[in-house]
Amino acid sequence: MPQTPNLIWLKSFECAARHLNFTVAAQELGITQSALSLHVRSLETQLGCPLFFRAARHLSLTEVGQAYAFSVRRALGDIDLSTTSLFGSSQTQELIVRVPISTATLFLAHRLPEFTRNHPNFSIRLISNIWAESAGRDHVDVELRLGKGEWNDAPFEKISDERIVPIASINRQGSETLSAKELLQGPQIQILGFQDMWPKYYSALDVQYTSPSSSVVLDTTIAAVDIVAAGGGYAVILERFANTAIETGRAIAIVGDAVPIEQSHYLVGGQKSKPNDAARKMFEIWIKQIFA
Repeated sequence: MPQTPNLIWLKSFECAARHLNFTVAAQELGITQSALSLHVRSLETQLGCPLFFRAARHLSLTEVGQAYAFSVRRALGDIDLSTTSLFGSSQTQELIVRVPISTATLFLAHRLPEFTRNHPNFSIRLISNIWAESAGRDHVDVELRLGKGEWNDAPFEKISDERIVPIASINRQGSETLSAKELLQGPQIQILGFQDMWPKYYSALDVQYTSPSSSVVLDTTIAAVDIVAAGGGYAVILERFANTAIETGRAIAIVGDAVPIEQSHYLVGGQKSKPNDAARKMFEIWIKQIFA
């Protein structure tokens, strides 16, 4: 049985795996880049297996590295939690979490009670925004974004693959599913920032899309779900949003096949070390689990 690796090496590996950048990881840990690189090399030597692919200006995890990073991150989180529970302060640790407003309302809010029940010493302050870049990142512990991963203001990590589905009111007359032609009869509900979802849905079905004669334009998926439930038309939204809306009693139904899209949810990193880093890491581990 191999000897348990040095804890410092494991912490350096986890941080480097999270950022995929040795320089940024070293800054977070408060050590030099060369020291962090030595920690990772020493860990790889002990394990007898490379954990990273190293290329000029590019770092990525090997398949084994990906699996090991998840296990190490979870183990370090468990250690932090146990230490805090047994020896740490009983004071509540506040985490400021910012997420897109539709993700907050149609997915995360219904799952947060699970986290707070398991971590009674954590206080979650949830901040919602419509656009990913609508506010600065100061004083935010955890940030979640929905998009294509094209931001340059901070490092980020993809945590989901998303699909879209058409939805309609459960009170409408007709079959359980709707053909592409029937959906075109509308009214079609458009969501600002996601107007391409209808064309992408039709493209996946290999059907030519034509703009409907009647449509409603809204600024959030939340409003789209409410209008669909009231019988105001059809919308195309993320499958995870539709499923949560149905689970929580919204009067909507999925009326067509799910198709994949390029947009995903991302955890945005790069925060400087803070006193509540252990809490932040545990919350990020939980976020990744519920989006997986």
